[in-house]
Amino acid sequence: MNEWGFYGRTEELAQLRAIVERGRWFFVRITGRRRIGKTTLLQRELGRSRGAGTFYVQIPDSAPAGVIAAVRDAMETFEIPAEFPRPTSLLEFARLVEKLARAGYVVVLDEFQYFSRKHLHEFTSHLQASVDRLSADAAHVPGGLVVLGSLHAEIVALLDDRSAPLYNRTTDVMDLRHLDIRSLQELLHTHGADTPEQLLFLWNLFEGVPKFYRDAWERGVLASDRRVLLQTMFFESSAPLRTEAENWFLSELRGRYDVVLKYVASHPGCTNADMESHLRDMSPDTAEQVGGYLRILIEKYAMLERRLPILAKPNARRGRYYLRDNFLRSWLDALAAPVAAVSFRPLEALISVADQRLMDSEGHALERLAGILYEERSRLGLGDFALTRRVQGFWDRSDIEIDLVAVSDVDRVIRFGTCKRNAARLMGSVESLKSNALRFLAHHRALQDYKQEFVAIAPRIGPSLRHELACLGVRAEDLIDLTRWESTP
Repeated sequence: MNEWGFYGRTEELAQLRAIVERGRWFFVRITGRRRIGKTTLLQRELGRSRGAGTFYVQIPDSAPAGVIAAVRDAMETFEIPAEFPRPTSLLEFARLVEKLARAGYVVVLDEFQYFSRKHLHEFTSHLQASVDRLSADAAHVPGGLVVLGSLHAEIVALLDDRSAPLYNRTTDVMDLRHLDIRSLQELLHTHGADTPEQLLFLWNLFEGVPKFYRDAWERGVLASDRRVLLQTMFFESSAPLRTEAENWFLSELRGRYDVVLKYVASHPGCTNADMESHLRDMSPDTAEQVGGYLRILIEKYAMLERRLPILAKPNARRGRYYLRDNFLRSWLDALAAPVAAVSFRPLEALISVADQRLMDSEGHALERLAGILYEERSRLGLGDFALTRRVQGFWDRSDIEIDLVAVSDVDRVIRFGTCKRNAARLMGSVESLKSNALRFLAHHRALQDYKQEFVAIAPRIGPSLRHELACLGVRAEDLIDLTRWESTP
């Protein structure tokens, strides 16, 4: 079995290396969802031979005494010399950060967002004083401070809010996103799971979260049958992802927004009115709070996204809502209920229910995956379509949508696509694709003189279906085509 490697993150690693090698004080903020690889990225760079060393502490969501205990334990783990006094208060902890940085250490504070808690907030004021002294003497400070956070809005408020003590103190900012598809395909190919069907299944489930793929690899099921993977990763008593969603955002939300999240997960593209109607049936007293819940889930937690019809103003009421994170959507829509019932129902039946729900959601996932692949390929100069922009969120008064609308302003070409998880359904969707494209162009008059192209996308498309589609003036593109990364001759 091939060893697990370090996949992607080339640009991020180069950026971090350049920061560390400046030889002067730095204060870096790195954000990204839980399990996205923030700590692994740091380990990759800071594990090289350098300076005095690294001091890493994961901040617990606890009282000050719990934080100090975690710091003191970490000092023993990292064998910090006795010349650095063990702190007994948050003030002394802030001063410890300063002393370590002056001695050449890179200090890493993980889950930094917990300092937004009222009982811990004084630390940021103490840290401000230390950071200001270090900044004033930056050329003579060989170490630095890196803060990591998995709740983007809270860590940003600690560092970027004008009223925050640490406002405008960071020297560098990094935001780790999901691994790109090319890196994921390298990962899957290395470990024998690189069929187009497996790519769609795993991306719909794990998206670009490296830790989830590694968990599956460590359990020996990354390339296994989908039901075997689901049982191992979610249904067994020792399943590594059985409580992941609860430990992530759902615990932070304290149960306040569960109904909204579950509804959006099972009804992607729902409207505000849809949710109000659902909540009115479920909990009449809660329905009037939908607008406030949506605003917090979008702006604070970045868990939902709102798409508008083309030509709509940003403040238009007629928007549609989607969960941004594939794993959370898959958990809420397909996995949470069957996993909860594992002690009361036959295991095989529960896995079948979860698998079917995931297959149903893979149709929507394929649309998003195809769009991302168009963006990545164009960015790398691959293929024959120089993407300038994608038009997302189109629907008319009849609620008609187009799966893919890609525009090349350079070549004056617009490409319309239909995406089907089951390739056998592509032929039946061609007529509606072309009629919907005409309706789209009636709205988008500036694109009416662009060359029009039509594509049909599925995980795998055979030769005979390709020929049939070509006879209708439609180009076939499957995931094998779209993940072919060598340059076109």
